[in-house]
Amino acid sequence: MEDGSRLPTRRNSSVASRDTPFDAPTDLPSPTGLSNTLRGTMRTICSRLAFVGAGVFHDVKARLPWYLSDWTDAWNYRVIPAVALIFFSNVLPGIAFSLDLIETTNQYGIAEVLVSTFMAAFVFSVFGAQPLTIAGVTGPITVFNKTIYNILTTQSDPPNYLHFVGWVYLWAAIIHWVTAVLNWCNFLKYVTLFSCDTFGFYVSWIYLQYGVQVITRQFSAGFVSATVGIILAILMVLTSFIFQSLSQRPYFHRIIRQFFADYGMPISLVAASAMAYWGRFRSADVVTLPVGGAFQAANGRPWLVKFWELDGKWVGIALPFGIILWILFFFDHNVSSLIAQGSQFPLRKPPGFHYDFFLLGITTFIAGLIGVPAPNGLIPQAPIHTTALLVMGPPARDNEENGYVAGRVDPVVTPHLEKREYEVAAYQKDAPRSIEIPVAVVEQRVSNLAQGALCLVLLTGPLLHILGLIPRGVIAGLFWFMGADALQGNGITHKLLYLIRDKSLTAADEPLRKVRSSRLLLFVGIQLVGFGVTFAVTQTVAAIAFPVVILLLVPVRALLVPRLPFTPGELSILDGPTASPHTMESVGGSL
Repeated sequence: MEDGSRLPTRRNSSVASRDTPFDAPTDLPSPTGLSNTLRGTMRTICSRLAFVGAGVFHDVKARLPWYLSDWTDAWNYRVIPAVALIFFSNVLPGIAFSLDLIETTNQYGIAEVLVSTFMAAFVFSVFGAQPLTIAGVTGPITVFNKTIYNILTTQSDPPNYLHFVGWVYLWAAIIHWVTAVLNWCNFLKYVTLFSCDTFGFYVSWIYLQYGVQVITRQFSAGFVSATVGIILAILMVLTSFIFQSLSQRPYFHRIIRQFFADYGMPISLVAASAMAYWGRFRSADVVTLPVGGAFQAANGRPWLVKFWELDGKWVGIALPFGIILWILFFFDHNVSSLIAQGSQFPLRKPPGFHYDFFLLGITTFIAGLIGVPAPNGLIPQAPIHTTALLVMGPPARDNEENGYVAGRVDPVVTPHLEKREYEVAAYQKDAPRSIEIPVAVVEQRVSNLAQGALCLVLLTGPLLHILGLIPRGVIAGLFWFMGADALQGNGITHKLLYLIRDKSLTAADEPLRKVRSSRLLLFVGIQLVGFGVTFAVTQTVAAIAFPVVILLLVPVRALLVPRLPFTPGELSILDGPTASPHTMESVGGSL
């Protein structure tokens, strides 16, 4: 007690006795205290240095032990239909999306789209931590690149377009790498079904809109040609949905139903394309896809873009565009990865969001270096690839003493499985043994690599000629099918259909029954406002800013929605994590 009371007295007296600045202070920290302070500072610095790159390190560490099995597990039949399905649903929409960019800028061609798709498939299938995620040329990146072109053409002394885009991609790539190293992908824990459903709803309508645009542009070639294009588009849509419907009905043997599910869309595309060359349709001279020379870049330019020759003032101007591109890819690619590894899929291998986003920076940089549209994760195609790799089997029969089994049951094999298409069912012990549920996913790298390699093969002369025979009307039908199919499994669609459903015919265990109708309308209304604003912005001169609007969906859900008159129980029903806890481990778990 004596020492304790003397200590502050001594400190106060020393301060009071310091009459001149030349008097030595007596309240300096002791050498021991200074040592402890330095030690603590060093410890803080070391911990922060250890934090840098931790996400990438843990992603690689978690996935590396599975790398060999990622190749050996591909010895499974499910890989074959997955390659066929994802090849057609990736390449052809990517080409169609780019048609507007190709015709507007005259800086890209079909070869650039195919090379970009192959590059993304090769990098993410061979080196990626999430090989189930399919990357390619998307609608948003074509809108982004086209908007840059429109802005540059308004300048009195515009720079070289590809040189400027090269710098935009380089700035974006640098921010990608910083994001991965600083573990900013942990922000994904705030991304819930609210944001994913809204963005998926937007992308689905973009697909439908592009289908209409493809058709309307054919009227410049003549009324007859456009009419045949519309017929081919409708034929493509109808046959695709017929195959999908048959795969879900209790008709035919299960192998035939599985065949319809696996190859219905590719068969529809080939049949609709062949129809354009049958009978009187041949005289219509339908508009087909434009193709160039084998492995040739647009206008015969060299594949290497010397963007470093750009004038210095444009280098700085490219930075804001690079930031906007980073925002787009941060949300678009990571949401695609989340959906591809959604909670409805029984996955067992670890994810790797930080590491894959670092790789996305590399592909973005290479895209600018060779002058191709930058690839990133595809939203509608995200679950298609994983769904095609599902292994179906009978549910485990437990609780046999009670005579029933409760579980996530899919009554038949379906080509498009969204999380809300599963049904929680209870059935008697003597129920038909043909009822199947997803029991595993063929998690491997070959299907992604194979569909990318087919893009490279498609660049050869004979196959380019065949590609040039595909009518644009068929591509419009493919857009409509994929957009409508994605809408079927979207959460917003599910809620809207519930609102108009006859409640007497609604299942008693429907979770939305526990949500007040006014609150359900409020939640869906907020999502539709977000969709409407995003869609409207993309139709204006401010289209380049639409990634910012998309990203704002996350803070709206995290900060605004909880302040509205929802109960915690209602929010848990209306919203939830996009992926399972197993998948969210890479970003620190879900909220």
